[in-house]
Parts: sequence; C-alpha cells; structure tokens
Amino acid sequence: MTPQRLIQNFRNSRGILWAGSDFNAEILERSLHRLGVSLVRFEEVVPLSLDPDRDIVFFDADQPITPTALIEAGSSLPAAPVIGLVGVEAPSRLRLLAEAGATAILRKPVQATSVYSVLFLGVNTYRRLRAAELQLADHARKRRGRRFIIKAVVALVQARGLTDDEAFAELRRESMRRRTGLEEFCEALFERDSSFPAAWPKAKAAFHPPTEPEEYGDASFSDDGGGLDGAPDAADRESCGSDQARRA
Repeated sequence: MTPQRLIQNFRNSRGILWAGSDFNAEILERSLHRLGVSLVRFEEVVPLSLDPDRDIVFFDADQPITPTALIEAGSSLPAAPVIGLVGVEAPSRLRLLAEAGATAILRKPVQATSVYSVLFLGVNTYRRLRAAELQLADHARKRRGRRFIIKAVVALVQARGLTDDEAFAELRRESMRRRTGLEEFCEALFERDSSFPAAWPKAKAAFHPPTEPEEYGDASFSDDGGGLDGAPDAADRESCGSDQARRA
C-alpha cells in the first residue's frame, strides 16, 4: 500500500465543535485560529454534511449523545476526523469515543500547547485508516468480480475456439476501449438482456503473406527472347551469326 502523505498544515480547515453549552471553547478556538482553522459550534452533526478533507469534529464525550451518529453509512469510520474532548477518563467515556471513531483525545480543560499535537495525530491517523478501508473495499469488489472474468473467458473459449490467453486479451482490450473496469465489464456481459457470447465479434484470421507471387510460382515460364528453358533458339543463333559476319 502506498504510504499516506502526512498533513502538517491545517490552514483552511473547519473545526466543528459538538459539545454542551457549558463547554468553554475560548482556548480551543484561539489555538485553532493560530493554526488557520476556524471553529463552528454545532448542536447536531449530520455525517452527510461533513467533508473528510476539510472538516474536523471535536466531540465532547461528557455529553449524552449517540456516538454512531458520526459513523458514515456503509463504513466503520466517521465521515470526518473526530477528536474526543474528555474531562474524566472513565472507561464508559473512552468507550463512547471509540464507538464514535475518535482517533485522538484532548483533555479538558484544553491546554493550548497540546492542540497541534492532537490535531496532527487525529487527522493523519484518520486519513490512514480511511485509505486502508477504501483499498480493502476495492480488493473485495475485484474479488467478487473475478468469477465473471473466468465465466467470460470460458464462454469465449467455447464459442470462438480461442485460447484462454486470447480470450482474456480480447476482454481486457474491449474493457479498456469502453474505459471501464474489467470486472464490471465482464459482469455486464452476463446481464439478463445480454447476448454474450453470441454477439461477440469473431476473431480476425491470422494473415500470412505469400513468400512468392502467385504468377511466378512456376520456375519455367516463357520469355519473348528465349525458349522454355531460357536458352536461345536456332533462329536467334543464325541471326547472331550473320550480324557478326557483316561486322567482320
């Protein structure tokens, strides 16, 4: 897996504070402002409204909320990086942060000297986990589609008399021409209204150019100035002899 590039500059990011009304956000807001991060207080966070490349959620674990509200649909991760705010490190509070997908914890009361370190670890750990999840999902998708590739290759081998390598090369060439993944292309070949492999174009026959022109296939051919074997006839010999006598 390609190493994920670490983010060190958080300018133009947006901090989303999900905390109770009794939480004093003055130090946190001032510290984030120095780093170029704005802070907005939300009473409720909707995962669909979050941008994973820009938003950073600061979640107060001391308030009674449902942590799964931050988790993105179809994923085990929140829709954006989550940094937990906790005053009492009780197991129940820590479990709440874990269920919310927090990748870093900021102790209350907030200390300005610890904000950047927590921000750095929280955001970069989240990005690494998200990249790994996306890669695993892509591998799972390709693994599910691999059986359609095998079915398509077997169908072309049986219907067109191709080798398995030739059939795979044709499928791959056609999927590239249509600019779609090979797995998705082969899966579409077996849809209900598909006429594959009957409608698949026949492979072009190999062209072998002749080694010799057809009209010159016989070594014995007639010539205007010679016999069948290429030697001059009697009339030619007499003509040549008289010409030589006159010159003499």
